[in-house]
Amino acid sequence: MDLAYPGDAASFDDILELAGHYRMAAKLLGEHAPRGKQLSHAPRRLLALHSIELHLNAYLLTRGYDSKSLRGLQHDVSERARMAIDAGLLLRKRTEQHLLNLSSSREYLVTRYGPEMTATLSQVNRVMATLDELSLKIGKILHGRGAPTASAGRPR
Repeated sequence: MDLAYPGDAASFDDILELAGHYRMAAKLLGEHAPRGKQLSHAPRRLLALHSIELHLNAYLLTRGYDSKSLRGLQHDVSERARMAIDAGLLLRKRTEQHLLNLSSSREYLVTRYGPEMTATLSQVNRVMATLDELSLKIGKILHGRGAPTASAGRPR
């Protein structure tokens, strides 16, 4: 029996709403994390990284990519960012560079499994700034001017 993969039928609106909830949770955790202890920010960072991934997925869905091809990227935020940029997402250079570096620094894996490697991660305020920019820009694109149909994109 071939069961549907979770998220296959989710609309870009559903994905964007879920991304917003993860973003809100990351912000709330930040308000309560002890200062000066980088490891205490791991849960916040994980939520923020997941929200970044979901924001990019929502954008890419509206540009003609399907959920199966996005799922095939696993948690490669860099590749999602490249695809989104190629599909017209304009970001500040610093944000673009940060997104492109997230996978090479293995930030997602280190955050989940490598407490001894937290010193190698980007600063949590950089992760939150990247998330905030994506949330603002993608939210405006998808809701501010009306979202394009899936057929309007040009997947690569």
